[in-house]
Amino acid sequence: MQILLIDFIFSIDSILTAIGMTNGISDNPNDALILMIIAVVVSIVVMMVFANAIRDFINKHPSIRLLALSFLILIGFMLVTEALHLSNASFFGQSIGAIAKGYLYFAIAFSLLLEFLNMRLWKKQPKKD
Repeated sequence: MQILLIDFIFSIDSILTAIGMTNGISDNPNDALILMIIAVVVSIVVMMVFANAIRDFINKHPSIRLLALSFLILIGFMLVTEALHLSNASFFGQSIGAIAKGYLYFAIAFSLLLEFLNMRLWKKQPKKD
């Protein structure tokens, strides 16, 4: 039930992504609708197929949960600042600038690299009783 609820929530995200993907794709609005339906169905199927494997991996490596939460916070902050930038908002007389996506991608890639190296290091160490 929990997986179905999460699938429903993430399907909203898939719909928004599909709307963005279909912007200007065709003059026929039915093509965009079909693409959006396909995107939602594929995303739900992918989540249903990989849900147990992801759950097992996260239960085996709880530090990944914290890393994923930090990624969500980082991406959320970036989306808020980008929206403020696009709406020409300003704070204390200073306009909000755009954040280069390269900084975000580098931070995520670097964090994942460190976490996987850490997991590998702990895996090789002998277990203490």
